Amino acid sequence: MTDHSHYLLFKPYGYISQISSNDERQARKKKFLAELYHWPDGIMPIGRLDEKSEGLLLMTTDGKLSDYINRSGIEKEYYALVDGDPSEETLDLLRRGIEIGFDGKKYTTKPAAVRRLQEKPNFPERTKKIRDARHGPTTWLSITIKEGKFRQVRKMTSAIDCPTLRLVRVRVGDLKLENMKPGVVLIWDGEI
Repeated sequence: MTDHSHYLLFKPYGYISQISSNDERQARKKKFLAELYHWPDGIMPIGRLDEKSEGLLLMTTDGKLSDYINRSGIEKEYYALVDGDPSEETLDLLRRGIEIGFDGKKYTTKPAAVRRLQEKPNFPERTKKIRDARHGPTTWLSITIKEGKFRQVRKMTSAIDCPTLRLVRVRVGDLKLENMKPGVVLIWDGEI
């Protein structure tokens, strides 16, 4: 039996969800996960968070575990700060599934659990300034999905005319971000 290593990472804003890049220009201009921790050989992210997204990123050396989590419909919960104050009727569009663009085609998302957060989450301030409420209302939403198309949550909120201003993944299955800080890495037993 092969021993594998598994980690939980609070991916900070501005990092690419890959260990490094062989592209010299990209390696000079972008931030990669290798800058955050001394990862073992063969490490890979399970799923991805785009450069402008933050939050819980699972890391493993076990390709079978990565494939299982990516394909099994495990819930992923995000807190999204959106531009605007969407009505419950508008949020129902996200709950039922909404049409977004994916791979140059139209795609209807699977139903999602969506709720308005009553209190602002207690996340550390982001390094890049987010526009503030002086420019109009903003709303924090919890959006839970069981799929993960490219930039899906951002495309969903954009489809209701409430673009995402900040996106933080707070949960994958039963694993939670909780009080982790950006850049922190914790060892994980690989159970989901």
